[in-house]
Amino acid sequence: MAKRTRIIEGTWNCTSCDAKDILARHKRCPTCNNPRELSGDESDFDFGDVDAQSGKSLREGVTDDKALELAGAGEDWFCAFCGAANRGDQPRCKHCGAERSVDAKAAPLQAFETPEKPPAAPPPETKPRFTKKWLWLGVLFSCCFSSGLYAMWARTPHDFPGEITGTSWKVAVTQERFTAVQKTGWADELRRSSARMPVNGAGEVAGVDNVRDCVERQRGTRKVADGTERVCRSKTRRVACGTEEKCRRRDKGNGFVEEVCEDITKYCNERYEDCQNETRYRNEPVYARQCAYDTYEWKPVDRREATGLDGQPAWPTLQPGATDRQHRSEEYTVHIRYEDDGVKETVLMPKTERDFLRWKKGQGVVVTVTNSGDLKQVVPR
Repeated sequence: MAKRTRIIEGTWNCTSCDAKDILARHKRCPTCNNPRELSGDESDFDFGDVDAQSGKSLREGVTDDKALELAGAGEDWFCAFCGAANRGDQPRCKHCGAERSVDAKAAPLQAFETPEKPPAAPPPETKPRFTKKWLWLGVLFSCCFSSGLYAMWARTPHDFPGEITGTSWKVAVTQERFTAVQKTGWADELRRSSARMPVNGAGEVAGVDNVRDCVERQRGTRKVADGTERVCRSKTRRVACGTEEKCRRRDKGNGFVEEVCEDITKYCNERYEDCQNETRYRNEPVYARQCAYDTYEWKPVDRREATGLDGQPAWPTLQPGATDRQHRSEEYTVHIRYEDDGVKETVLMPKTERDFLRWKKGQGVVVTVTNSGDLKQVVPR
């Protein structure tokens, strides 16, 4: 596609007499005759607004030969002695006559983005471009470092003198009996086997016996194909729908910009129906034979509990039969008081009777607690 090029002339403002919208072709202010300098507003050119859709400049392009010659003269430079602006093809300063030296300053260039994106803000002149990135990294590092320091502080343990203020216990004995029961099950899962009675509460086999009264019952469902149906779904796709003009600009460094425009393919959203045959399914019941059968299982027949404060637990006693077994459950608590910027209390939960009997009311202990209040250990004094 053919490209169309034109030159756009910018304008600048004089800070000496406050004259506005001076054409870039003038290196001196037409009002006060002061030269354009590399300072403040005089170093920047205004190239006018652009069309938001195409990026095309709303200003007329330059057509006269003098302005086109200036646009092609190269980037302006600023005299190192008087600061005046000069054409890029001039070897001497037109204002003070000094030769162009290696320390002469080049005109600042403006960056223009394509119209699809908003113009990017130029970075500050006095700071490196990566300052913000490193600032965020520093904040992140500080947060992580602070979190790590807090975690270390919270886990730091301290020892405090303490005393056992009391103990308590709760114990229970549950008696179960291997009892004949009737159950139901699916015929394909039942395997006949003989029952075996427990000896001293162990070694039992439940068994499966006397399978009977089998009937057909629904066991579940399954999905089966039930033909096909035409299903259409509305979708969207991108399609070419003509052309549109898009323009981009390049700063020539002397108050002029080169604008290049071309017609590119334009894409639009198009809705369409995506239709295809899909298999239709239905739920079909599944039947199987369900039967009654005889077996054995453990069932609770008695339970005794006992509680107490301090001293050795007193376990309840039950008289087990030949087909019985017993289960024990236990719960122990040790109450502790210790000094840590005031009187505080905590609780120790021993797992076994042997561990529980290590602690006596009035016994001195050393309590290890973290800064966050977690109990780490308790040892006798």
